[in-house]
Amino acid sequence: MKLLKIMLASAAATVALSGAAMADELKLAYNIGVTSDYVFRGVSQTQEDPAVQGGVDATYGMGYAGVWASNVDFGSKNPSTEVDFYAGVKPTVGDTSLDLGVIYYSYTKDKGLTPGAYSYLELKAAASRTFGPATLGAAVYYSPEFPGKTGHATYGELNASVPVAKKLTLSGAIGRQNIQKASDYTTWNLGGTYALNDKFSLDIRYWDTDEHSFGQVYHSRVAATIKAAF
Repeated sequence: MKLLKIMLASAAATVALSGAAMADELKLAYNIGVTSDYVFRGVSQTQEDPAVQGGVDATYGMGYAGVWASNVDFGSKNPSTEVDFYAGVKPTVGDTSLDLGVIYYSYTKDKGLTPGAYSYLELKAAASRTFGPATLGAAVYYSPEFPGKTGHATYGELNASVPVAKKLTLSGAIGRQNIQKASDYTTWNLGGTYALNDKFSLDIRYWDTDEHSFGQVYHSRVAATIKAAF
């Protein structure tokens, strides 16, 4: 716990210093979208129903912070809304872009097995690099206490994207979710994002996991998302 507090304090301090040093470069960006199925790491968060989502991001040089929200449905008497808070820094080392941050996933009406059973925190470390037109990346997320009091958890992912036309980009990822006191699984996705104009985009993506025995929300699915960014 002491180590976690130090890491969180360091991340917050770094973001604050970045903002103080580059306050004249403050930028705000907004996004809103609608998806046919909110899928997170291969698992439907809405019982395969649609979701309305949106958020705001602030950047200060290489520092960033934001908030994002979506409706969710994990079953009766469970959370109805997810609100994520995040912050971090995105430094560049040579040709590699890094992303070091903290994410807190909070849920309204969080009435799981114990109070606050679904809300949790993750630390993020990611890197990406371009190779010609393609971008390759890797990310690791660590949570000291995963939802349902299932202990610490780690999610690792490899991802890639490549533009195949003026307005179309193909992308995909494969990841592994490991949980101390629960079952692990592998997930993957592949899809394309089409820029309708300079603000709106359409993403159609196939998702799947290797653990269909966990329930219908872990089965393969295709989700369509339209998003506006301002």
